[in-house]
Amino acid sequence: MQQPPIPMARKIRMALIGGGGQAFIGPVHLAAATLDQRVQLVAGALSSDPERGRQAAAAFGIAPQRAYDSYRELIAGESELPAEQRVDFVTIATPNDSHFEIARAAVQAGFHVVCEKPMTTDLGQAEQLAAMVKERGVVFAVAHPYAAYPLVRQIRQMVAGGDVGEVQAVRIHYIQGGLRRVQPEAAQQRAAWKLDPYRMGPSGTVADIGTHAFHLARYAAAFEPVEIACQLATFHPVRPLEDYGHILMRGAQGNLALLTLSQVTHGRLNDLTLEIDGSEASLVWRQEDPNVLTVRRHGQPVQFYECNRRADYLEPQVQAVCRLPGGHPEGFLEAFANLYAAFLNDLGDRLTGHAAASPGTGYPSVIDGLEGVRFVEACISSGRSGGWWTPF
Repeated sequence: MQQPPIPMARKIRMALIGGGGQAFIGPVHLAAATLDQRVQLVAGALSSDPERGRQAAAAFGIAPQRAYDSYRELIAGESELPAEQRVDFVTIATPNDSHFEIARAAVQAGFHVVCEKPMTTDLGQAEQLAAMVKERGVVFAVAHPYAAYPLVRQIRQMVAGGDVGEVQAVRIHYIQGGLRRVQPEAAQQRAAWKLDPYRMGPSGTVADIGTHAFHLARYAAAFEPVEIACQLATFHPVRPLEDYGHILMRGAQGNLALLTLSQVTHGRLNDLTLEIDGSEASLVWRQEDPNVLTVRRHGQPVQFYECNRRADYLEPQVQAVCRLPGGHPEGFLEAFANLYAAFLNDLGDRLTGHAAASPGTGYPSVIDGLEGVRFVEACISSGRSGGWWTPF
């Protein structure tokens, strides 16, 4: 069970890199990080356009002298400040191609990091970054907030405790439609960079949402693949990267997982569904209805578990991350805040000179980021071979 954080006499200082202008994910990171009143945003390099970055910094309440024109200036400037003033961690909310260089610079300077997924666009870079994080001893989280929903954590505990028996199959469908409306010539559109292979890296949908699905399979169902077979397709009329895929994974015990990914399905928003078939029970959870977990056992009535901090049938560590009384819906921001809370617990322990009680267990770590990049490369390799099984 996750231990309570050691109290700090001050707020933890945050810098945000990227996330200004029309960006979606930057403000989400800020809202999640500050929801529990433990963090203060004090610095930022919010856009590749310095003027837009300064405008965004003013809107975010960042003082002009700490609104930097680039991540390089931010890391250099903050490193020169006295320890009692400089930021404690940086959040990286930029396009994929810059994750590695920013994270590497931050880790080298001794800053702790929250990084958007995919952690890097290259497996060699991911391995290098994981080694650097271990060497420097920084706290490093990767932004997979879906695993921080209370009922996903309940699923994890039920699987680990044997409540579903042997996990025989996992199905995850992650279906979106947003790319249908994105056109590359519309530079002002928030997601237009996702059509650019230079900014995205070698993968489109697998890197963008497939990494979430893969992490969910590993986290919730403890599924570790040994082989991957992948069929990818591109249906967007001008996108050079895949926007649809079926990914079959085989585990060491012969258990199977199937991931279906789409970003071009008309009318779908963020339909992430997790299903687990066990020898004793089956489970279903949907991100668009995240406060309900459906449990089925042959010959018994269907059970519905609800997100409720007073529900005795939930594991104690799950009750602890249900933030509201029953009947008050909790959603994406609360889940993202749960990820940040676990990260901040470890970070607070580090800042107060204590070893974390269970480092990296409550949030996706640099190792999870590494495994996500390995998954992307395996999918690309299998897809290019026509869908042959690829060792993982």
